[in-house]
Amino acid sequence: MDLPEDAFDVLIEAAVHDPDPSFNRQFVEPALNAFGQRRVQAALLDCLRTGTNADRAGAARAWYWSALPARMPLVRAEDPDAAERAEPDEDADIPAEWRDAALREFVSNEHLDVRRCLLPGLPLRKSAHPPELHDLVDTAVRIARSHPDAYIRHRVEHQVGG
Repeated sequence: MDLPEDAFDVLIEAAVHDPDPSFNRQFVEPALNAFGQRRVQAALLDCLRTGTNADRAGAARAWYWSALPARMPLVRAEDPDAAERAEPDEDADIPAEWRDAALREFVSNEHLDVRRCLLPGLPLRKSAHPPELHDLVDTAVRIARSHPDAYIRHRVEHQVGG
């Protein structure tokens, strides 16, 4: 299956807007195979940084699948150079940028669904972040431990322990 360039935005939008954190894989995986991991992750990072709260929560749900290896060799972009041409700066460390942006978003955005969706994939070890964000890690843990939502309180203890 050869996907046209227009399919990229459609697949990302569908992945972000699908509320089922398992079913959205059906949109992420073909995008990964046809357009490349860096491009998919860069698009999800952009949704996290600039989207609505629904987009941010959806990007967090879709991010989980963005680390999959390419397993659909028959799904390709029509233009074989599309993934390379659209890749972000080679020096960019998209997963590190995601971790930092997700940490900042968790702390600054009080929207319940955003926090619920970000927390499972949010590393809460200081070693996962640059030194200038270590205080923010402490803040995130403090917010989660005292949050009125039981899931968030339970999840943070699962991640960092008591």
